[in-house]
Amino acid sequence: MSVLQDILNTYAQFFDWKMWGEVLTDPVSWGLIGTLVILEGLLSADNALVLAVMVKHLPENQRKKALFYGLLGAYLFRFIAIGVGVYLIKLWWVKLLGAGYLAWLSIKYFMDKRKEALTTESEEEHGINKNGLFIRLFGTFWGTVAAVELMDIAFSVDSVLAAFGISEEVWVLLLGGMLGVLMMRGIAGIFITLIDRIPELETTAYILILFIAIKMLLKVFHIDIGHVTFFVILLVTFGATFIVHFMNKKEKTSNENQS
Repeated sequence: MSVLQDILNTYAQFFDWKMWGEVLTDPVSWGLIGTLVILEGLLSADNALVLAVMVKHLPENQRKKALFYGLLGAYLFRFIAIGVGVYLIKLWWVKLLGAGYLAWLSIKYFMDKRKEALTTESEEEHGINKNGLFIRLFGTFWGTVAAVELMDIAFSVDSVLAAFGISEEVWVLLLGGMLGVLMMRGIAGIFITLIDRIPELETTAYILILFIAIKMLLKVFHIDIGHVTFFVILLVTFGATFIVHFMNKKEKTSNENQS
């Protein structure tokens, strides 16, 4: 019964207006929320492309509807996941599993990149199978909505875990999570363009995920990396990304001029 009470207390915080007033006037809170939004935006670029492929077979007037229904489901899932997760993340073994999963995401990215597996063809595999179970059960439109819903949930698991690695404060998680979903639908195109222009940013996102995994793992041993240290590492990482980008660009230009 105490577990249920703890979860209900977490949801009650969503409606504590005094707390929201303190949060929205705290620069540190906005720094954490901004971090979540940027990380979500970078990671959601590929996700947005996958979802676009999934609804491509629908008539144009139904594509936005399918994505919108998926958006509602993503919000609902994150609301539930954050409420339950605030309680679960207090358990050391949940932190350990979460850190391990985030570390695996990062390691897998670099393994796939090394094998050159991240190609257009691999993205096409995420398209809807027109003879798949959902299509047969619910029809073309609602079957697609169900598939998009499941994909949104899969993406949300990664994002919620990353959010818990950054901060366990419920208000940071709620705002960051909700804004993150909106970004994947609304302005993912901006991040896609940004990654096209500065491809090193995608690698930076996964480096940060690995760092967040380490941060979460350290919490198991009651070692907490402070917000100031976290922001400094964040700034240094992004600064290094732009330096590497301009060096690569300069080298590419030099090689083109020589040839």
